[in-house]
Amino acid sequence: MPEGEFQIYRGAGHPDPAVDRIGRRAAPPPWRVFDGAPAMRVDRDAPVGRGMGYRTSAVPYRADADTVRLVNVALHLRRPLLVTGYPGTGKSTLAYAVAHELRLGPVLRWPITSRSSLTSGLYNYDAVGRIEEGNARAAAPGPGDGPAGIGRFIRLGPLGTALAAWDLPRVLLIDEIDKSDIDLPNELLDALEEGEYEIPELRRIADIAPSVRVRPADGGDPVPVGDGRVRCHEFPFIVMTSNGERDFPPAFLRRCVQLDLAQPDRRRVTAIVQAHLGDDVMAAATPLIEDFLARRELGALATDQLLNAVYLLHLAGGAGRADRDELVEVVLRELSGPE
Repeated sequence: MPEGEFQIYRGAGHPDPAVDRIGRRAAPPPWRVFDGAPAMRVDRDAPVGRGMGYRTSAVPYRADADTVRLVNVALHLRRPLLVTGYPGTGKSTLAYAVAHELRLGPVLRWPITSRSSLTSGLYNYDAVGRIEEGNARAAAPGPGDGPAGIGRFIRLGPLGTALAAWDLPRVLLIDEIDKSDIDLPNELLDALEEGEYEIPELRRIADIAPSVRVRPADGGDPVPVGDGRVRCHEFPFIVMTSNGERDFPPAFLRRCVQLDLAQPDRRRVTAIVQAHLGDDVMAAATPLIEDFLARRELGALATDQLLNAVYLLHLAGGAGRADRDELVEVVLRELSGPE
């Protein structure tokens, strides 16, 4: 590839101490070039998620070759990655693994429900709070802070923060998008295609307050917004997860790189257990792994159920307990369907 290399994300589970791999990414296609400014610096040394050190640093994500390939495709094409798979296959964790390995700073997470809207993902405007402050100022006149003070009442959402002008791609996890209202995938198209959006409350006062600083979703330094528009400098790395509960419109799908995560096989399941719980549990874990794989053939089970079963049995004293089967059964219950 011109001016870059393909294998940016390696699935190694840790950053490359000798190479800034995201810096070796090839230039974007001409139709995916964005010029938002000024470019703010991403804190590359910040944890990728609150309390996530265990899941992202101590325990490397087990990515297979297909996952590595498609992550790199999404990185180079500057396109969202739509990840579909059963619960427990590592869909959400993939976002944190990429952020950790490429040192892309804290992951922004947008958990989707049937009530999620495009606006809630982009920004929130506290109109009531601003009115209350205006009333307070009227009752006690004093020097005001001008129209730009509206920025204190605007907070960018996870998507809105990811689309700000950062010097490196922010990582955004849009979790369980198949639980959204039927219109949300289509509503996302314009923001994801153009890499920008408008905040009408700021657009209306752009002539008297051309630049307003607003709060980002992750509580970092305020983000400058010029003329009421937010435009990215580097398109974010977006992971959208789906449990396969619904179909998406073709216009949405063709703008995504699609990854279907298969259930991990015996080798990967064993590696996952060993990575999470260490060598000491493996002797007792082997029969549980076989039990788990056999049960999974008959119904839906998630890998984290196996981890819980191994941990619980280890905590309770091992396979010799008389109530061993009862303890395992508490955790390895078949799921009624994708969650």
